[in-house]
Amino acid sequence: MSLSHLKHTIHSITDFFYALDELKLVNRKSYVTGAVRYENSAEHSWHLAMAEHLPYDYDQEKLIKLALVHDLGEIHAGDTFLYANERNQADKEERKGIELLQNHTGNPISQLLTLWDEQEYGESEETKLLKVMDRVLPFLLNIQSEGKAWIENSIHVSQVEKAHAFIADLNPDVHAWFKEKIAYAVSKGWLKS
Repeated sequence: MSLSHLKHTIHSITDFFYALDELKLVNRKSYVTGAVRYENSAEHSWHLAMAEHLPYDYDQEKLIKLALVHDLGEIHAGDTFLYANERNQADKEERKGIELLQNHTGNPISQLLTLWDEQEYGESEETKLLKVMDRVLPFLLNIQSEGKAWIENSIHVSQVEKAHAFIADLNPDVHAWFKEKIAYAVSKGWLKS
């Protein structure tokens, strides 16, 4: 490899890393523990990847890869609040962002778009688990912050129940835990009836 090619490659790769770094600028509507600021999407992706280290009988390497790419499209599209009306359209703009990253000259992740499509549209056991954990973590932050984001955004119990209903089929035990915590949040006044 020539020195000029190596320089071009290094510049392209560092440009790609700068592009990825922009995920830290995308704020979500969940407060970090301590409720002093919003969590950003990079922190959420890291938290989700760490959650995939639990002793599941799944392909953990695949789970971690899916977790790390799952919100990269938000660099382009921004985060769509879980309870927003336009939530079910967010994937289209996010996928455009993934396509931009996939085509970036410094992208060393050859399967980036494939991984993102898997986590967004796939039906594997790993994808199902990822989707459950992707809902568990911000929910935990809402409980930890005493419903701060729910209160600020006037979230109703029906919105939370609807957003987590799919979990009943995937993991009834986790869904029962959600229902218990939702009832607790309502009793504390953190969710509107």
